[in-house]
Amino acid sequence: MQIGIVGLGKMGGNISIRLTRHGHDVVAYDRDSAVTAKVCEQAEAGRATPATGLKDMVGKLSGRKVIWLMLPAGEVTEQAVQELGTLMGPGDIVIDGGNSFYKDDIRRAAELVKKGIDYIDVGTSGGVWGLERGYCMMYGGTKAATDYIDPILSALAPGIGDIARTPGRDGKDGFDPRAEQGYLHCGPAGSGHFVKMVHNGIEYGIMQAFAEGFDVMKSKNSTDLPEEQRFDLNMADIAEVWRRGSVVSSWLLDLSASALAGNPDLSNYKGDVADSGEGRWTIEAAIEEAVPVPVITASLFTRFRSRTGNNFAEKMLSAMRFGFGGHIEGTNN
Repeated sequence: MQIGIVGLGKMGGNISIRLTRHGHDVVAYDRDSAVTAKVCEQAEAGRATPATGLKDMVGKLSGRKVIWLMLPAGEVTEQAVQELGTLMGPGDIVIDGGNSFYKDDIRRAAELVKKGIDYIDVGTSGGVWGLERGYCMMYGGTKAATDYIDPILSALAPGIGDIARTPGRDGKDGFDPRAEQGYLHCGPAGSGHFVKMVHNGIEYGIMQAFAEGFDVMKSKNSTDLPEEQRFDLNMADIAEVWRRGSVVSSWLLDLSASALAGNPDLSNYKGDVADSGEGRWTIEAAIEEAVPVPVITASLFTRFRSRTGNNFAEKMLSAMRFGFGGHIEGTNN
């Protein structure tokens, strides 16, 4: 297929390159022309074409036009969607693969459908590792539009890989076979980003639990404790042993182990932990539904507190965020 990719940052650039490796043609655009040129150079030969803007991109796409936005949530994405609404026509498809608020997706889809343009929201997880590992994707939109872009989603998804198949799924009705490939049509517009939003809220809680646990272990050598109760524990070795058959083994633990092996004191991190919005939105949704989410709420509030004074737990959080997403302390990037 042919697709336009707008926003070639940490994920957008890798999405473009991965698609060309799977036989798709990409028209690529970033506001930084040097970034656009670099992505086109790294793509498979002859499969990436640079664009100078949205209008130029639309002009370089043929047939049914498909454009994937990989931009920061908020006004930047809003402006791009609005502009594409004036440039594209009936049958064309706008995809938002960023972390937009799901209610914005519902509104945008309703506006674009009046012009015959389909809107698909894709919650995309995979961070800076997606080029090689693939991306877990949760998406919303009409069945016809999402089926049309299935070759794109299939190329970006990680596939079954070496993860064992879940007992009880095989051959049963009611299960989407694409789920075990790493991508899932969740429902109408907005549902994809809603599921990804909750995913990120859960991520906050898991990260906080790891961070607090390691802080408890690191503090076990405190002079405030009786001498016979003090343990000088090796955080890097504990993270490593937990990776090997432990019930808490996970990718976040893998990233923690890597960070601790590189610098056991995590002195390269301040522990100033940002939140990019999804945790807040998850809590807002929980309030609307009257669903208690004390763990996610506490983890968000801890991030707020981290910006006024840090401990080892916050450095652990920063290390994990940098590990999976390349997030820089003190910013929402």
